[in-house]
Amino acid sequence: MKSSYLRAGAALACAVALSACGGSDGQLELGGTFEGVTKPGLVVTSGGQEKAITPPANGSGQGRWAFDNLISTDDRYSVDFKSKPSNVKDCKIANPSGRAGYHVYTVYITCELNRHALSGSVSNLKGSLVLVNGADRVTVQAGATAFKMADVAEDSPYGVAVLEQPAGQTCTVSNGSGTIGPAPVTNVAVTCTP
Repeated sequence: MKSSYLRAGAALACAVALSACGGSDGQLELGGTFEGVTKPGLVVTSGGQEKAITPPANGSGQGRWAFDNLISTDDRYSVDFKSKPSNVKDCKIANPSGRAGYHVYTVYITCELNRHALSGSVSNLKGSLVLVNGADRVTVQAGATAFKMADVAEDSPYGVAVLEQPAGQTCTVSNGSGTIGPAPVTNVAVTCTP
């Protein structure tokens, strides 16, 4: 009789302090990292639970994520998308499934943003000039009536400026800055005088 009380006490002690008895059921995180998430709308699922991944406030699109509910040792998991943000071309999951033995931090989500054209008109250009948008640099030749910069990721800022003026002229840019929406920007205008 005494031994049965001891066994019951040991079982209770294990239930209260699972780590002391070698178990960690219900105490494992399931998550990983994400990149390319700049807009709300990304929701992942696994085992009946959902997690909305919030874009970071710093605008980097990168961060860590984890489901709110913990999983148990030996639980099988399979992470999939429920929804994706409207500004992405596609999202992919690396290491989406497996069996938990420890905390799972290796489910990597990568989203590729839609990209749109950034272009405009040029008027009265007698020589060549150089336009920039961030690190993108384009030389526009004399007599050109249009230009095109490299495509820009949706929801990203842009700012077209003149880096090098043509000889004997001054060129100004109008409609040169803003944020790329779901369509190309084609109304940037470069006007040169005299």
